[in-house]
Amino acid sequence: MKFPRTARILRSQFDAAPFAAVFFSLLILLLLAALLPVPGLRMNLQPPAADDLPGVNRPVIALAVDSQNRLFFDNRLVTEKVLRTSLVAAIKGARQPLTLVIHADKSVSYEELAHLALLAREPEAGNPRLGITNLVLATLPRLVEKSAQP
Repeated sequence: MKFPRTARILRSQFDAAPFAAVFFSLLILLLLAALLPVPGLRMNLQPPAADDLPGVNRPVIALAVDSQNRLFFDNRLVTEKVLRTSLVAAIKGARQPLTLVIHADKSVSYEELAHLALLAREPEAGNPRLGITNLVLATLPRLVEKSAQP
């Protein structure tokens, strides 16, 4: 028995209206999502620009300090006591000596930075050899101005 072939896959012209509706709906959702606040820490990171500073060739751990002198380690708000234990754990788990990179807000005082350096140097009381001896303050590379072309 032979069946008739009356079924066609596409009988009419292609209709783009449903695809356009889905596209514009997604576009509106993406634009609204862009207006939502991004979670994170608002810092005025304007470290000084510097030329020809050497980089770091060792493993690093990062610490951030905001304008209210709050400490952030591993994307968490920490106290000095928790920072000390986190540094001890990071040092014990490292195979090489670590370098501490401090990302400080522009308004952080020099006294606070010196306090953090001393905290990192001796994270465990009674064992000064366990501390981090290399400390780097984060800086930005100096922007190169384009020369005027005639």
